[in-house]
Order: sequence, then structure tokens, then C-alpha cells
Amino acid sequence: MTQPRPTEREIQYDQAAAHRELTGCTWRDVKGRLRQVGLRPTRQRVELAWILFAKGNRHVTAEMLYEEATRAKVPVSLATVYNTLHQFTEFGLLRQVAVDASKTYFDTNNSAHHHFFIEDKNELMDIPMSTTMLLGETPIPPEGYEIARIDVVVRLRRKQG
Repeated sequence: MTQPRPTEREIQYDQAAAHRELTGCTWRDVKGRLRQVGLRPTRQRVELAWILFAKGNRHVTAEMLYEEATRAKVPVSLATVYNTLHQFTEFGLLRQVAVDASKTYFDTNNSAHHHFFIEDKNELMDIPMSTTMLLGETPIPPEGYEIARIDVVVRLRRKQG
């Protein structure tokens, strides 16, 4: 069975992939992933999802994704990036991590896990699953860092059904 010919945008992304170590999904995987959760794979959603997921698990802000999209010549507004990130979160593709009132990250690893936030770098980092974090226990920070503050957020939602 012959495969459809890639579009020019797909070729550009394939060329970009050759210059980066990409460990995530292919263009087709992105479209399938969007369809699987019930989102229509519009051009902008697919392009932003590819940028998000092609590099594996990571943490991005809307501004970071917008900058990456701009560098990749993806024509989107910052408002579109925000809307898309919130849609992806609503449909379970991303996990939203609010660091404070003005800083929100979106995590491509939407499994249950905790984070370190490195304040001076504005960087979010996963706490390894091997690290036990029970109420009253403090996780061990990476070498060279100290814990400035611990925030525990328990997100609640109404039971379905």
C-alpha cells in the first residue's frame, strides 16, 4: 500500500527533526492522538502538538511554545497557543501545573507525579517516581539546591455518574 505524499510543512518538520534529537511521536501519531481524544486535528493543533510532543516529556509555558512555533515558522498567535494548550489539557493530553498566580506550565507527562520548581531558573522538573513523597515527608532536592517552599495542591472535581 502506498503512503500519501507528505505536504511541504511535513517535509519541513522532517528536516527539522533531522537536526534535533527527537524522541517523541511522528506527524501521523500526532493526528491520531488528537482524534483519539476527540479533538479535530486542525492544522494549527497538529503543528503545535507536534512541537509539544516530538521531544518527549517536558514542561512548557504558553510563551515558550509560542517562541518555538515562531522559530518553526508556524503562523499562530499567542492567544491561539493559550487556547490550544487549554484544550489539550481539557482533553487529557497535557497536565497543567500552576507554579504561582502568574506562572503556569503545561506538562506533556500527564501521569500522576510531583515537581520541583527551580526558582532562579523558572524551571519545572519532575520528582523521580522512586522518590517517596508522603504528607510530612520532604523530597530530597537535586544536588546544589535547597527547598525554598513546598506547595501541596490537591485538585478536586465532582464525581462523574
